[in-house]
This record gives sequence, structure tokens and C-alpha cells, in this order.
Amino acid sequence: MGRMSASPGRRVLLAAPRGYCAGVDRAVIAVEKALEQYGAPVYVRHEIVHNKYVVQTLEKKGAIFVERTEEVPPGNIVMFSAHGVAPVVHEEAERGRLATIDATCPLVTKVHKEAVRFAGEDYDILLIGHEGHEEVIGTSGEAPDHIQLVDGPGDVAKVEVRDPSKVVWLSQTTLSVDETMETVDALKDKFPQLISPPSDDICYATQNRQLAVKQMGAESELVIVVGSRNSSNSKRLVEVAKIAGAREAYLVDFADEIDEAWLEGVTTVGVTSGASVPEVLVEQVLEWLSQRGFEDVEIVKAAEESITFSLPKELRRDLREEAVALAAERGGAGTGENSGE
Repeated sequence: MGRMSASPGRRVLLAAPRGYCAGVDRAVIAVEKALEQYGAPVYVRHEIVHNKYVVQTLEKKGAIFVERTEEVPPGNIVMFSAHGVAPVVHEEAERGRLATIDATCPLVTKVHKEAVRFAGEDYDILLIGHEGHEEVIGTSGEAPDHIQLVDGPGDVAKVEVRDPSKVVWLSQTTLSVDETMETVDALKDKFPQLISPPSDDICYATQNRQLAVKQMGAESELVIVVGSRNSSNSKRLVEVAKIAGAREAYLVDFADEIDEAWLEGVTTVGVTSGASVPEVLVEQVLEWLSQRGFEDVEIVKAAEESITFSLPKELRRDLREEAVALAAERGGAGTGENSGE
């Protein structure tokens, strides 16, 4: 094996870490467990994670995905996706007399708590992230009067704050590490007293996957990122690969989306996957490549990951019974205020 550059062989560089992060793993298992424990249907507000295959697989098992809480009939169970939701969504669920399971990634919840804390201290909060992304909508909803979105370095010019000595930045967890720091630097130039969150908001998994792609992209003519179009962290991996030196980088959901023309004149293909992608999809890509002469696979390892999160605590209760009781209340006089964290 090894790096025999003299060999005419084609090779694949496989990034590690890749694929599922702890928050995605937890959210997907939470849906499966809820279906097992409570039976179908279990409603999920928004795609549980941004991956087409995962959503289709869970739909076959009896999950029903909805975009709005109001779409769930009273007396049912609704689960909130890994991306998190604004407080108003918890209120909608209560009004709709629904039992809820919150599968928000704990690292997203951490950013929500930072937003609440800084808003409570009357800071202007500059949230770095992509407009319209579910995570950004959820975090902004914690303190809409205090938060303004900064979508990349180009957005900095139009940012205005009430008091330049009381400004903090937070970020979406799945951004490009380098671009985010560029945005932060531009914000610091404009607001020298800008303070940073207690710990970087971009999550460990996003950072590690980008690190692996940087190493791999520098040596690959072509990089294939397995992931869905609406997955922020997957799209960032494509950008990072190109910046790192890959001639071409493409995002595919499945192996059959790969175009053979991409392999023209290519001897090294880099392969990775976004944080919501099951490994079976990567295996299919490796199989596709090996059938075309790319059999030699080398792992490019950038970090060790051992982090896991415990399942949402609501799975320990009989939610079907709770849902039925909520529906029976009709007047919606339940006091759900203290049930959440």
C-alpha cells in the first residue's frame, strides 16, 4: 500500500472522520425508538436531519414529516429535528395539544442558551449563518429583538448596533470554519469591542470533517462529497475541497449521480460525506469507483471522534398516553411551561 507515487494505479483517499456526527446519530435513533415504543405515526417537524435517504427510510417505517406544527392533528406525538426550533414552536405544539420529543442537537441547544443569556444582558447579537437555514431560524427565535443575521463577510458593511461596547457574535454550528473566522475578523475591525462566545459555536464534527477534506483535497484531482443539497455542512465540504486544491468537487446523494466524465484524467479521487450521511451511501460510492479501476483506498485521518449524546429524555415516558390526555383537555389548559429545559 503506502503512497507509491510511481505506480500508475488509481487511488481513492477516504476522509476520516466523515458521515454521522453524534447529534445526527442521536436524532435518527430517537425517531426509530419513538416508532418502536409508541408505534406509527410519529410526526417530525422538518426533516429530522438534512439527508434524503434518511428521511425516505424513516418515512417507510412510519414517520410523517411536516413543515408546520399546525399540520399535526391534536393528540399526536411530534418530534423536533436536530436543527432546533424557536420557542414559539414549543408554544404551537402546546396549543395543538401535542406530546413533544425534542431531538435538537445538544451543541445547537448550547448556542440557543448563549443567545438567551446575551439577550438577557441586553447585548446586540450578531449571528453568523445562512439565511433561511432551520438552525438560524431556531436560534434567532430565542431573542428576535437582539439578533441580526450576518451571512458571510460581505454582510458586515450593513451591520448596525445600538452600543458598540455591547456586541457579541454567535454562529450556526455547520459553517465553513475559515469563512466564519473571516467574517469575525471583519466584524472585529468594525466593532473592536466585539466579544466572542465562551466556546466556538462551530461544532467539533463540522471542524473535523473540514480538516480531513483540506488534507485530502490538496492531493485529489476530484473530490466526491456524499450529502444532500439542503445540508449546510455537506455543501461546505465541497467548497473546502476546492479551496484546498481539488480541481473539481461535487455533491451527490447517491453513487448513481456520479458522472463518469468526472473521472477524465483523474488518478486520485477524494471521498467524504456530510454529518447526516449514513455510511452505506459512502460504501456504494467506493464500490462504484472500484468498478472503474479505483480500488486502492487510503484513509486520510484528521481526528479521532468518540463523542456521543444520550437520547432525548422524553423517550423514557409514555407519550402516547400523554398525547391522548392532551387531546382530551380540549381547552388546552395544560401547563406545559415547566416541562421543557
